[in-house]
Amino acid sequence: MKELEKTTSVCPACYQEGKIQKIDAQIVEEDGKVWITKKCKKHGSFKDIYFSDADLYKKWIKYKVTGTTSPDVKTKLFDYPALYDEHKSQSVLTNLLITNRCNLRCSYCFMNAGASGVVYEPTLDQLRELMIQARNERPMGSKAIQITGGEPTIRDDIFDIVRMAKEVGFSHVQVNTNGLKLADSAEYCKRLKDEKVNTIYMSFDGVTKETNPWIDQCKKAIENLRKVNLKIVLVPVLIAGKNLHETGKIVRFALDNMDIVRGLNFQPISFCGRVTKLKDEKRNKQRVDYVMMMEEIEKEFDGQISREDFYPVPFVSPISRLIEVLKGKTQVEFTAHPGCGGATYIFYEDGKPIPVTRFIDVEGLLNLIDEKSKMTGPLKKLRVGSAFLRHINDFVDDEKAPHGFDLKKLLKNAVLGGNYDSLRGFHYKSLFIGSMWFQDAFNLNIDRLQRCVIHYSTLEGIIPFCAYNGLGYGDAIREKHSIPIKKWEKKTGRTIKGDLRKDVPLT
Repeated sequence: MKELEKTTSVCPACYQEGKIQKIDAQIVEEDGKVWITKKCKKHGSFKDIYFSDADLYKKWIKYKVTGTTSPDVKTKLFDYPALYDEHKSQSVLTNLLITNRCNLRCSYCFMNAGASGVVYEPTLDQLRELMIQARNERPMGSKAIQITGGEPTIRDDIFDIVRMAKEVGFSHVQVNTNGLKLADSAEYCKRLKDEKVNTIYMSFDGVTKETNPWIDQCKKAIENLRKVNLKIVLVPVLIAGKNLHETGKIVRFALDNMDIVRGLNFQPISFCGRVTKLKDEKRNKQRVDYVMMMEEIEKEFDGQISREDFYPVPFVSPISRLIEVLKGKTQVEFTAHPGCGGATYIFYEDGKPIPVTRFIDVEGLLNLIDEKSKMTGPLKKLRVGSAFLRHINDFVDDEKAPHGFDLKKLLKNAVLGGNYDSLRGFHYKSLFIGSMWFQDAFNLNIDRLQRCVIHYSTLEGIIPFCAYNGLGYGDAIREKHSIPIKKWEKKTGRTIKGDLRKDVPLT
């Protein structure tokens, strides 16, 4: 066993007893895999998989960067101990939880939605304040918001909430949904489109009824969204022994529907919420890491898509710095820890997937961008732009690129135009395949947590995603600001059971 780095974590047994206990941890290499190990004085040693391919871990971890300190992100809540001194990444995406009610009862729900005994549902005025809180976050206000739950479409005023998000100043608004309401009505999808929702973020756990009991509704929702041209990202939660074997087929489904499906965001199961206290044996059998996901994709496509085509989130951070130089304005920093996720882009031609890495030397190109963004002196913008134009041809192989797609032109426009909007043509001709593996008390790496770029705006402040869900901060916040179900039912004249769908399986 070889130690690769020292870090800190929490004891999962202490956590299950209701206490957050910070302990030392190590990232170690053993038998070609990478693990996180830790030891609690009271409960003994723990070991969980981190990357089941040490080479991929080493490739990804070299892109680790430290972002600008974000003083408004909470590192301490209530009487919980502070896990670290200051947050090291700004918000790339803000989650806004508008209800904990849901019309399903998914067994793996990391929020235990609809089954906690209380109702959490902020008023419109409170939601506006939460949006403003995110927009005012230092050092840079959040520009993207995800309206989530529970099931957000269960609120009748969701259109007002979307409209409010645009009014407050969010340039990107996405709705996170199981899709059932969207399957019911194309008119409902049109209303979301009319309110300027940018993306639907929709659960999609498989291509068969065995893995995805709501597959018919998913397909109907996609059909309705296609009618109104509202783009979709499909979000499969991957569980070993449940649906992991369909990972590659989910990619095929997305490629076949990439006129409306813009991306896939795989989420290996996180053992929190409804599955916090799963027994060790069952948890280990269901655990999925990035490599297991990639292996399934490699098998499905005979290596036409491979793990070598994926790069971690901070790989693209030099682009933000370059655009900042060219525009003279602060840009969003993609400084998440490499362990927080990775992605690639896939083009599709004549039934064949073509990863962007097969016709662009992405490492060489990003090294060039990183180098040029550090230029100093007079006429910097002009000199940086000229240097980029002179060298861009060195990194693009036209013969291997998709026909009729001038990637060089798009990249030139993006850099010289100084904004991401220039890359829209790139997104519309390719499929984004990414993965975010959210942490739980068993595999938590606090070095990773303090670089989180997905935050919740809550009534107790701004909270990192994996503290909100993985460490139960969200449970405590919702409990404080909720009302008992019976009181809610008396107040509204509705019932929690009335939320449940009668026409589909609930889990």
